[in-house]
Amino acid sequence: MGKKKLVLFGAGKIGRSFIAQLFCRSGYETVFVDINREIINELNRRNRYHVIVKGEKDEAIEVFPVRGILLSDEDLVIREILTADILAVSVGQAGLPAALPVIARALLTSYQLDPNRKTDIIIAENLRNAAEYFLEELPFYLPPRFPLKDVVGLVETSIGKMVPLIPEKDASKDILLVYAEPYNTLILDGKAFRNPKPKVQGLSYKDNMKAWVDRKSFIHNLGHAALAYLGYLYDPGLHYTWEALENKALWTDVRNTMLEAAAALVKKYPKEFTFRNLKEHTDDLLQRFANRHLGDTLFRVGCDLYRKLGPADRLAGAIRMAMDVNTPYDKILYTLVAGIYFRATDEKGNMLPSDQEFHQRYKSQIDAVLREVCGFEEEIFPGLFQKARAFNRQILGLE
Repeated sequence: MGKKKLVLFGAGKIGRSFIAQLFCRSGYETVFVDINREIINELNRRNRYHVIVKGEKDEAIEVFPVRGILLSDEDLVIREILTADILAVSVGQAGLPAALPVIARALLTSYQLDPNRKTDIIIAENLRNAAEYFLEELPFYLPPRFPLKDVVGLVETSIGKMVPLIPEKDASKDILLVYAEPYNTLILDGKAFRNPKPKVQGLSYKDNMKAWVDRKSFIHNLGHAALAYLGYLYDPGLHYTWEALENKALWTDVRNTMLEAAAALVKKYPKEFTFRNLKEHTDDLLQRFANRHLGDTLFRVGCDLYRKLGPADRLAGAIRMAMDVNTPYDKILYTLVAGIYFRATDEKGNMLPSDQEFHQRYKSQIDAVLREVCGFEEEIFPGLFQKARAFNRQILGLE
């Protein structure tokens, strides 16, 4: 029997540093599908690349064997999928509309050739309710009554691996090089597979996937937001995550904000989590956030305000969860209010363009942000608006 094969849509940072790296290390060949011709050509020229694990001592992992195909070469992509053992998608939300029609065409071809063949798709996206999204979108490109749920396993993931931006001087030397932290576990929905689950070191299968997706959103992602927004508020000159966490008061505020969300998670998922294990997870995350070798920045973990302050995302989503289970949310709300003052820039001194537009539009108008960005209605949540206004006055030094 030949080498097993993963067809992976997306040759970006998570695809290269995490998904392909795990599968290749467990004996799979990875065939990347991407729109970047330069990356695809380089993958085919070398059939390998390096992941630099940033720690006390850098470790270089060579990832091989790998190949690449352009997404536009649909017939070739479909042929590869028909002989693949498993598929994965890591293209980012903006890339999904281009990838889904090709995936649908491959699923239809596979079904026509063998109606009993099952295909599993690992959805390695930072996307809530990812399986539902695929179930809603794929039928647009499939014939009516196509038995999608029967023949396709839509496997949600919780991606906790941090992949920082590579300094331009390093990126310019090697287009395939990618940095990553030592953490190397991919949490997946163990109940979603239609075929036997892959035996790949580093995959951790869970039954209640929603709980683990919420843990990622409302502790890890929320922790990043708290670090960025409280850190910038404390000192706009702070640049690195490790630098901010060297301030003991800031470290404590970020930790307490994460633990406020942890208390809500325990109440929502009492069979899945205890406060003790979420506290241990929080402290482990803070240690990882403080890894100075990663060179991670407040800009990276805080930018994209429209998304990160959005209704179901890390802060507003955690507040809604806390309201639902009747636990405190003041620290999370304070962080959200702090977020509207976040103006960190990248290494060239530029803000994200959408964040510039956010600031031009809202000019720190907390009520408008709560309504239009976070999706809260004052008629339903009057207490939340009152608290948010009080926190805003506190931030502005008016009380």
